[in-house]
Amino acid sequence: MPLTPQTVEILNTISTATITTVLLKKGLRNVWLRGTRPLRPGLPRLVGPAFTLRFVPAREDLATPESWSAPISTRTAIEAMPEGCIAVVDAMGVTDAGIFGDILCARMVKRKVTALVTDGVMRDLEGVLGTGLPVWCNGAAAPPSVAGLTFVNWGEPIACGGVAVFPDDIIVADQDGAVLIPQAQLDHILAEGPEQERMEAWIVEEVNNGAVLPGLYPMNAETKARYAASKKQG
Repeated sequence: MPLTPQTVEILNTISTATITTVLLKKGLRNVWLRGTRPLRPGLPRLVGPAFTLRFVPAREDLATPESWSAPISTRTAIEAMPEGCIAVVDAMGVTDAGIFGDILCARMVKRKVTALVTDGVMRDLEGVLGTGLPVWCNGAAAPPSVAGLTFVNWGEPIACGGVAVFPDDIIVADQDGAVLIPQAQLDHILAEGPEQERMEAWIVEEVNNGAVLPGLYPMNAETKARYAASKKQG
C-alpha cells in the first residue's frame, strides 16, 4: 500500500530507537539493519517503502564492466525505482567494493528517490555527497562493485544488514541507522509510536527535574498515575 502524506508525517516524528522498542514489545527483535550509518552527519529522518536490490559474491564471468550494460544491471534497476522509495541494497556486508558512485546517485536524485540504504559501501564519496542523495551505508571504498560483487536482481526479498527486507516494507532511517517496519505492523507503529515518544519525553523532563530512575523508568503504578494526570492537564 502506498504511504500517505499523513503516515509519513507521523513516522517522521518517531525515532528508529522508539520503533525498535515498540516492535520488540510485539516480539520482533531483528529490525535494525546492521552497518547502515548516515554517510554525512545531520541527515534528517526519512521514510519510504523499500525498493530492494541484491548482490551476490563476484563471479569472474559475470562481474565485469560489460555487465553494467546488461538488461539486469544496477542501471536498469534505478530506472525502475518509483518516486519516494528508499532503495535498500543487499551487498552482503562487503566493504572493499563500492556498490554505487556519483553518477548512479545523481540519477536516483533525478528520479526523486528518497534515500539509499545498504550494508555495503559507496565509491566516489565526494561526488556522492555532492549529489545530495541521503545515504546510509557502511563506509566507502574506491574499487567498483564488480571487484567484489555480482548484481543479480531487484524487487525481491533480500537480506540487508542481517534483516529480511521485502519489497514495500517501510524503512525509517535517522542518526541511529535504518530500521524496518513490516507492512503488517505499520498501523501498530502509527498507534503506539507517538505515545512512546510522549512518554519518554515526559520521563526525560522528570529526570531533568531531579527524579531518580527506580520507579520512573520503567514506570511503577504511582508514576503511571502521575503521567496519566499530566496528559489530562495537556
